[in-house]
Formats: sequence, structure tokens, C-alpha cells
Amino acid sequence: MVTTTWAPVPADSGFGVENLPYGVFRPTGGAPRAGVRIGEHVLDLAAALGDPVFAAPSLNAFLARGRRAWSATRAEIVSLLTDPARAREGAAHLYALGDVTLQLPFEVADYVDFYASEHHATNLGRLFRPDSAALLPNWKHLPVGYHGRAGTVVASGTPVVRPAGQRKAPSDDAPTFGPSVRLDIEAELGFVVGAGSDLGKPVGTADFAEHVFGVCVVNDWSARDIQAWEYVPLGPFLGKSFATSISHWITPLEALEAARVETPTQSPEPLPHLRDTENWGLDIDLEVELHGTIVSRPPYAQMYWSPAQMLAHLTSNGASLRTGDLFASGTVSGPERDQRGSFIELTWNGAEPLRLPDGTERTFLEDGDVVSLRASAPGTSGARIALGEVTATIGPTPA
Repeated sequence: MVTTTWAPVPADSGFGVENLPYGVFRPTGGAPRAGVRIGEHVLDLAAALGDPVFAAPSLNAFLARGRRAWSATRAEIVSLLTDPARAREGAAHLYALGDVTLQLPFEVADYVDFYASEHHATNLGRLFRPDSAALLPNWKHLPVGYHGRAGTVVASGTPVVRPAGQRKAPSDDAPTFGPSVRLDIEAELGFVVGAGSDLGKPVGTADFAEHVFGVCVVNDWSARDIQAWEYVPLGPFLGKSFATSISHWITPLEALEAARVETPTQSPEPLPHLRDTENWGLDIDLEVELHGTIVSRPPYAQMYWSPAQMLAHLTSNGASLRTGDLFASGTVSGPERDQRGSFIELTWNGAEPLRLPDGTERTFLEDGDVVSLRASAPGTSGARIALGEVTATIGPTPA
């Protein structure tokens, strides 16, 4: 059943009252503040709810309040937006999206990126280790991940400058330094931590929703040539840390109840501390768009490791969580070619170029390319909800 609202929400907008993602906006001539998106508007929460926690340039103080407060606030917002008697009151605090500037929604504390898609990991294993097993021995026993750079997480719309770094092709005698020639994307989901945890106390899979507030769309930009030369033996570093883009909107977990599914069968069975008895697989569909053409539709439901398992592994050694921590899923890829979430897979490491409608081809990204990622999920009303969009334009390496 669709919940009705007095707010102007276009049909099939993806941003009805069953969604209500949080973000930070700056009205013309005003200071940044928090709001929720409803249709093509944003509701000023500080004004509408009379709560000064939302009169801030980030969501962090609100996120730190914890799950009970998140749920109570959501119920209060839904009540305001669905009560016809409060329409005049609420409408006074709506801003059209075209009249505001959207910003990074939270201050990122730590950033961790995982490698949770079996299809993605298998594809890369086949590309780079054709004479060995595609998956390394540890892959089905724990969610593999690496620590990224929180300071280079940026909001959708921020241009991405082509990074420079050391590269060494197999045919080269020595490394060279210069702009990356194999710039790539990774279509991912990100999970935003609200409530922190104590150092030395692991967080189990059953407590996932007590700590994680919501979900955003992530593009983990990757310079494949820099990455290939540097990653042995300690993993990704400069080939990843130049930029990670996230959507402006954080969709609360509470809005994703209808999207929850079981993960694919996990064999061997994970060790006890990684067993996800709450079924935190998510039926979320992504889109990868290059210059207005959708080139891939990765299915998140096929991810091998759930976000609850990622969080449990992240803290299993006693590492603490902080408000504003972000962890991402790793590239989302499915079994079909048009379900691959990176260009290194879509073009099979450049051997099978993508042909665009204008006749041009791509293996990796060129300066001026515009990439957009989107995601949607089933909502509680039966209609689909949108998780926002991540868009960026590739700029040249500075001279």
C-alpha cells in the first residue's frame, strides 16, 4: 500500500515517504543544514522538527544518537509529511532541489573498502592469474578488504582529476611516472556507521542495524596501471586513494526492509563469528552510465558477503567503530557481461572495447568522460525507491 503525502511527489520519483533519505544542503544565502528528500524537494529538518542537531553542516551529530533516535525521528518526519492538517506547516520548510546546493552528507571518519562480489573477484582472478585458481585461498573464509583514505571521499558532482603515479607494464624495463592511462570505476554500495563501538569489543552480525544507519552509492575510482605496479605485497594504495565519490543521499536501513534477502549459499560455511543469521543480503539494482548510455546493470543481491559480515570482520580484532565510518562493498558484478561493475571487466582488461552509440569505443576512461551510477531497491509500498546518484566528470592531470 502506497503511503500518501501532501508533499508534491512526481509519480515513480523513487523519493516518496517510504524512502526519505538524509542529506546536507545549503539554501541560497544560508548556512548548510540537514534535510530529507521528498520528491524534488528537501525538507529542512532543523526548522520542521525544531531540533538544532540538524542545523549543522553534517549528519554526524544526529547519526551518533543511535538506532532508537533514528527510528523516532523517521516516524516524526513521516507523520509530518502524511498529515493533511500539517501541510501548511510542513510546506513552509520545503526547498526545491534546484534552489539549493547539495554537499557531502557526513564527515567521513574512516573508510574501508571490501571485495565482496564472487563474480568480480573471479573475473579479476581469471584476468591476472589465468594459470591459477581464480579465487585466492582466503576469499571464501573472510570478506577481504583494505583501508582507504577518508580525506578523499567526495560528494557526487565533484570532478575527478586523472591521477599520476608510477606505472610499469610487463613489457617495460623500468617504471615510469605519469598520468594513469587505465582509469576505471567501481560501482559499489557504501554503508554509513552511526553509533560507534568500544575499542577491544567486536561487533557481531546480529548488531549490524544497531550501528549502521544507512546506505549510499559509491564509485571507488581506480587507476589500474598504478594499482597493478604498487599493490604487491600490501594491497591498493595510490591507485585508489585519489578519489572516492558518494551520493548526496543516505537511505536509512529502515527504508530497505523490503529489499532484504539471503546472501547466496556460502560454502564452506563461515566461522561462527561471521554467520549472518539476520539475512542482510540486499536486493538492490545498480546502473552504470557513460555519456548517457547505460553500459551495465550490476545486481547487488548476488554479493557473496553481506554488509553485516563485513562489519563483523572489520571489528573482529577489536577495532572500534566511529560515527561517520564508511565501508563499501567492493565492485558489484553479476555473472553476465552486462552486469559487470567496472570497465576492466566490461572490456576484459581492454581486449573487448565497449562501443558507444556515437561510434566511439572505450576500454578505460578518457578525459571529459561523464560517469553516473544509480541504484534502486523495492520499497515497503511495492514501488521502487531510489538510492541517489553519483556523477563525476574526468579532468586531465594538472600540468
